Amino acid sequence: MGDAEKSFLSQNPPFSTPGDDGGKPFWVYLAIAIGFLAVVVAAVFFFGHQKLDPYARRADPYLVNLKASDLHVSFGEDFAGNRITYVEGKISNTGDKKVIGATIELLFKNPLGELAQQEDLPVMVLLFKEPYEDYGSLEQAPLAPRQTREFRLTIEHLSTDWDRQLPQVKMVGVNY
Repeated sequence: MGDAEKSFLSQNPPFSTPGDDGGKPFWVYLAIAIGFLAVVVAAVFFFGHQKLDPYARRADPYLVNLKASDLHVSFGEDFAGNRITYVEGKISNTGDKKVIGATIELLFKNPLGELAQQEDLPVMVLLFKEPYEDYGSLEQAPLAPRQTREFRLTIEHLSTDWDRQLPQVKMVGVNY
């Protein structure tokens, strides 16, 4: 080995020796590791927690006093000839407050039992039958305590994947 090779190898060893870190002190590596760990913890904290949905439903305790019964599905057409689906039945107020508004959630399933469509609709009650049937909001005709009335929910566009069975019905909102 010549002097030039020895000089080159002494300045650029092929393998580093234990403890030879190129002149960087141990605390630099420690600071990098702590910084990386802090970034991971912050990411888990911010992205791992579910944010509260300001529009999430808060179940009103009075909802247990509203009961839907005698449910059935019917069909009709609007003025333009489009098919309209109705979910009709009776709503009962078994509580002691006058109800001026209610919302029902309808869950329509497909033939595999999966959710095909979800609708949250205001309850429209039968106002009068003569000379024709007319439905209006509970604000127009409040539901008194211990009263039962006929209601109708109108669905203008329904998924073609619907299994044609009665949807699941759940009271999700009430105003009194």
